[in-house]
Amino acid sequence: MSDVPADSKETGSTPGRARGWELVKTRDFGFLFAGQTISQIGDSLNKVALLWFVYEMTGSALKMTVVGLLQTLPPLLFGPLIGVYLDRVRKKPVMIGVDLLRTLMVFLIPLLYAMGALTLDRLYVLVFFTAIFSTIFGPALTSAVPLIVPKERLIAANALMQTTTNVGLLVGPAVSGLGIALIGAQNVLFADAATFFISALCLFPVRMHETLDQWRAAGKGLTEGIKGDLLVGFRFVFVEQRTVTLLMLTATLYSVGISAFIFLLPVFAKDVLGVGPIQLGWLWSALGVGMLLASLGLTSITQGDVPWRLRFMSGALAIGGLAVAALGFLEAPVVAGALIAVIGGSTAMFTPLVWTMLQELTPAHLLGRVFTSFATGGMASSMAGMAGFGWAADTIGPAASLGGISLILLMTAATAWLFSFYKSHTGGVAVSTPGTFASQPRVAQS
Repeated sequence: MSDVPADSKETGSTPGRARGWELVKTRDFGFLFAGQTISQIGDSLNKVALLWFVYEMTGSALKMTVVGLLQTLPPLLFGPLIGVYLDRVRKKPVMIGVDLLRTLMVFLIPLLYAMGALTLDRLYVLVFFTAIFSTIFGPALTSAVPLIVPKERLIAANALMQTTTNVGLLVGPAVSGLGIALIGAQNVLFADAATFFISALCLFPVRMHETLDQWRAAGKGLTEGIKGDLLVGFRFVFVEQRTVTLLMLTATLYSVGISAFIFLLPVFAKDVLGVGPIQLGWLWSALGVGMLLASLGLTSITQGDVPWRLRFMSGALAIGGLAVAALGFLEAPVVAGALIAVIGGSTAMFTPLVWTMLQELTPAHLLGRVFTSFATGGMASSMAGMAGFGWAADTIGPAASLGGISLILLMTAATAWLFSFYKSHTGGVAVSTPGTFASQPRVAQS
């Protein structure tokens, strides 16, 4: 693996597919990418094995769904507060610590079970704390990427980070199912714990150039200034930086639509296509393949300015919205699978582009608050989308619900297009740095 920085001349500046992948050859991003690939596979292992383990342990579907609820709550309850603390500390030690804590939490579940000491209450506590640590890790990771990669390579870097999620979704469930059959769900959880530990080890060689602002240098207490820091973050997102506010609106619409589509995919498969669980698995795989291919393709595009990215994103979402609408008129599973791959590809264009714009627009000492605000908003809108369209599917049918989801995605595309028109007439990216955000940072390498 090369020890040359990502912005070295060795990476070149000529657009091409290799250009994005050359980031993986650099020391810092390469180790980060390797650790995340392993960790994401572990996450997918955990999602299948843990639910199966709880169902085997309790025999109750309701108690199994509590696990999903406990994994959903932390971003809603603690997201903004977590963002405040992320902006006060170095990201690398936090990420290593979180991975080690997740290792411990997941490891304790099968260990206590083997000792006969695992009660349902203890299991729920371990699941809840694991979810809290995962809520910390995601924004810390997206805040760390611009500390490793130069600005002109951020789209490629974020797209590569998304490929780790896609690989995890494709590989993890299949490996987990095979592992459950061969060695049992509790032993698969041991393997999941090991993936978090390996991820932590991969982070140690990564070098991050972070800024330490005067607030941290002053050594204020753990609880001092929380309210003020929260307000600073909210003002930046919703008042002082209009581009970020519009991105939040676009991301909210997107989360409503795409989460509802994923939630309703089993209903669509059964009631519209008339297929069983095996064919549903193929449809899920088609979605994952489309997302992976689009993420890989995104690594090779020219970065462009903000209006160009918004138009690109708008076109991708419009294609996805039209494909969702077409699904409601289909009965052929093969054609439906092809359209679902297109939908996966169109949605995979969204997150890396939004992450890149946020990383460029946001001062380094606000990244944690901005990304946790987006995560909290995304989780809330996802739950609203799943609940609303779940009700609609029962009331007016899944085909009509697909039409509603299509409308939401097309509205998102239209919002992004109008946003690009606005940005074309107001200038390019400019980071807001009013007095509220001003600081005299000093650089530290971790």
